Amino acid sequence: MHAAFFLLLGSSLARFLTRDQSGPRTAWVMALFALFWLLYVLGRWWAPAPRPGGRPTARHLAWLGSVSAVWIALLALAPSATWCAMPLLFAGLHTLPARIAVPVVAGLTALVVASEIRVSHGTLNPNMVVAPPAIAAVATAVLVHLQRQAARQRVLIDDLVRTRRDLAATERRAGILAERQRLSTEIHDTLAQSLSSQQMLLQAADRMWQADPDAARGHMRDAAEITSRSLVEARRFVHDLAPADLAERSLAEALNALADRESGTGLTVAFRLDGTPGPLPERAEAALLRIAQGALANVREHAAATRAALTLTCLDDQISLDIADNGRGFDPAALAAPEEDRSRGHGLPAMYIRARQSGGTLTVESTPGEGTVVSAAIPLTPLAPLDPNTPTESGP
Repeated sequence: MHAAFFLLLGSSLARFLTRDQSGPRTAWVMALFALFWLLYVLGRWWAPAPRPGGRPTARHLAWLGSVSAVWIALLALAPSATWCAMPLLFAGLHTLPARIAVPVVAGLTALVVASEIRVSHGTLNPNMVVAPPAIAAVATAVLVHLQRQAARQRVLIDDLVRTRRDLAATERRAGILAERQRLSTEIHDTLAQSLSSQQMLLQAADRMWQADPDAARGHMRDAAEITSRSLVEARRFVHDLAPADLAERSLAEALNALADRESGTGLTVAFRLDGTPGPLPERAEAALLRIAQGALANVREHAAATRAALTLTCLDDQISLDIADNGRGFDPAALAAPEEDRSRGHGLPAMYIRARQSGGTLTVESTPGEGTVVSAAIPLTPLAPLDPNTPTESGP
């Protein structure tokens, strides 16, 4: 648009100098041409156009009025400046609201037609009357349509920006909740269970301190060992690492070590491996080990069992872990879903969540007086992790 203005201004000045100059008016016309050029150039820096969709500033409106006034004066003295109206037309349409720009364009077009008629000689050429309004109408329709399209695009962009902002906030909240869930399950499966074991050992040591000092010291040593192991676990889950037992062991070896550790006075835990375990994702191995830890903690604290068994079964399409005990059992139908019951503790909910996040399932089978079996199954084919809040058919 700026290039068109300077080109038309130069050609208008050349036409005036070659055909229309006449004595004393020449100096005034040249001064108006210079002023017209100067105002147009200064307006780019002094009164810039508003951003698309924005309201024109008072300074910009003053500049547009000044340029138009100089052009009208120049048109009265030098009809050669007629076509300099085109850049003004586009500038007015580009920066003014349509309800103002359309009357301005109509006025500019009327002045152009009047100037053409005033300087015509002989028979009036119909093109002088028809062409300027036709060009102005087409330009007006195109630019107004583009303005409306731009306004719709701005609305869509604003909606998109808002949607992306809301999505980012939702993802941030989901990340916070996921991290809180991770920490709560890790704390329950490591620190809480270790503290519970330490409490039981220290209480036993306190009761036996006078009667059997050697056994009491043994309980103290066991409590110290649990404390050391819990410290390692706490440091690893803070950094979202695998359980310490899996750092240098396979899953089967870690489960066997867990069974040995949990075996003691009043409870014997055995481990059995069926099949040959293949490579497993680290997340799935950690989930199965944590499920085993949680299930054995429940056996020790609630089941009053004397025997428990860990069975790791490796098939072609899945790997499963069964934790069975001969304890007092319970009625699973009498329990609320893990997600809905917050008063029973965190053991079963944590096991359900771990299994689902690994793409697997967890089932609990129990009968009062006949023990309990907790079974976790994780497919070996890659599956997308399930939402912990999504119900499954295997839930209680």
